[in-house]
Amino acid sequence: MSIFRDRQVKFFAFFVALYIVLVFGVSAWFCQTQIAAAKSMYLERDRAVVSALLEQGVSKEVIANAISSTDTSAAGMEFLNSLGIKQNTLNSLLPHFSQFQQHFLLMALGGGIFLTLILGIGIIFFLRIRNRLYQQAEKIIDNYINNDYSCHLPQDSEGEIFHLFASVEQLATMLQAKNETEHKTKEFLKSTISDISHQLKTPLAALMMYQEIIEAEPDNAETVKEFSQKNGTALKRIEQLILSMLKITRLDTGNILFEKQSCFIQELIKNAISELTTRATQERKQIILNGTPNQTVICDMDWTSEAIGNLVKNAIDHTKAGGIIRITWESTPTMIRILVSDNGNGVAPEDIHHIFKRFYRSKYSLNTPGIGLGLPLAKSIIEGQGGHISVQSILHEGTTFSVSFLTKS
Repeated sequence: MSIFRDRQVKFFAFFVALYIVLVFGVSAWFCQTQIAAAKSMYLERDRAVVSALLEQGVSKEVIANAISSTDTSAAGMEFLNSLGIKQNTLNSLLPHFSQFQQHFLLMALGGGIFLTLILGIGIIFFLRIRNRLYQQAEKIIDNYINNDYSCHLPQDSEGEIFHLFASVEQLATMLQAKNETEHKTKEFLKSTISDISHQLKTPLAALMMYQEIIEAEPDNAETVKEFSQKNGTALKRIEQLILSMLKITRLDTGNILFEKQSCFIQELIKNAISELTTRATQERKQIILNGTPNQTVICDMDWTSEAIGNLVKNAIDHTKAGGIIRITWESTPTMIRILVSDNGNGVAPEDIHHIFKRFYRSKYSLNTPGIGLGLPLAKSIIEGQGGHISVQSILHEGTTFSVSFLTKS
């Protein structure tokens, strides 16, 4: 039975078993004692009768026959009745029986008190231990209610009560995780709003300045044209910033469900660079693809294209005119790897571990375009699909981003 898995219940059951044995033992001793007392009373009664008859001169043969006789007669019954010795005669009028009765009652009362004390002590001891356990559990549960999870319910034994404690502990763990998640979400939203606010200050200040310049020189067509173009650039920067932050926020909060399917890598790459080839050509930079045309990968086509596009855009941003961006892919029995390499400026060793942080800009790339969200967004997209992204770089020699997906099992 599962109830006996509880160590305390097991000990109490063991106590009850010992108590039952004790009851039988005391009962046997009591019976033996009373039998001996009854025998002593019987012999004392015979001694008194014999002694009285001998004093009256009755012959020993007659007395011996009377003592050993088991027969009763009507004359004998009538004689005893005349002496007042009947079935309903008061016990106090029968000296030997009265003495036996007192002895019996004292022994029974003493035995009953002794057994009651033993049982009461055992029950009180068990209930005190149980009550101490309940008080401990109540205190810890009150702490859980007050969001204090520093203490834990006892789970070092078996039994139904400890199974209940384990369930409560599991519930507390879930509540703690939920509270931590809510706290992290609040901190994330706070950080995100702070980041957006901080990043919007510069382009908004620039827009206000450009607007003031245009208003100050409305008749200067060249000035109006120049700063109108700068207004357009700043507005595009704001739009790009807001869209990127919204995408990252949705990815981090799990509000995007990736629709993973088998995609041709070549088609995936072409979709990723479709809007970048014209810019690369204008900046005299070359994008080269190299890989098996019919190779496939399991991923979300649209989101993965955006992630790879951000890697290619980053390569174009940090590669000088005449540079080459190579996009290659290869497969192993366990994974598919897509490599985006360039022979551009590279990443300094002190920056290599920070390039996936939001809004991070190296001191070596302050003059390059970008807002510092392309690489973090790519990382969120790849890892959100169970993939992995890494980077290797040598300053002034180039950078290689590696995107890996497990093959379909």
